[in-house]
Amino acid sequence: MTAPIWSIDAEHPQPRVIEKAVSVLASGGLLAFPTDTYYAIGCDLFDKRAIERIYQLKQLPETHELSFLCSDLSEVARYAMLDNAAFRVLRRKTPGPFTFVLPATRLVPDLALRRQKTVGIRLSGSPVALEIVRKLAHPVVSTSAATPDGEVLIDARDVRDRLGHGLDLVLDGGYQPNEPSSVVDLTGPEPKVVRVGKGDTSDL
Repeated sequence: MTAPIWSIDAEHPQPRVIEKAVSVLASGGLLAFPTDTYYAIGCDLFDKRAIERIYQLKQLPETHELSFLCSDLSEVARYAMLDNAAFRVLRRKTPGPFTFVLPATRLVPDLALRRQKTVGIRLSGSPVALEIVRKLAHPVVSTSAATPDGEVLIDARDVRDRLGHGLDLVLDGGYQPNEPSSVVDLTGPEPKVVRVGKGDTSDL
């Protein structure tokens, strides 16, 4: 059985659609939704089984690192250790199309930890993504809506057709260009740009 697809206004998301999306996540489901970079597949950060389902759906190795979405800087500070320099970068660059690698706190589940006990955290500029995380009141694991062979899907109907067998709901926010986030490592003395993507890194 394939997941249902619901239309959502990418700039002014309808509350009833957000409520449906949050109910899917809260019950252990997998959700595909638009962000400020691409369509993402997400689940509740604290649902181990749901995270395992993402690995199975995308056929990812257990070594593959997942990032997660937070709602604001105070939530980031619960899951990552922010020194003054890192805080200044995040305050300047968020919300926006960046993934920041930071030292993890003890609150982060093992499945979401990266090497050297770090995490990849996003504060998305997408109203849809932000509302989902706010209403769930938990961070949301986020990975690209890509097929196991690495094809990034830029249309919600393609997401449903290719990955819907492993999803519980697809939110259709229109065409999403394949623009990955810029990845910035803030674990060292200076910001280190790991991947140049949609976010402007020229001033880091």
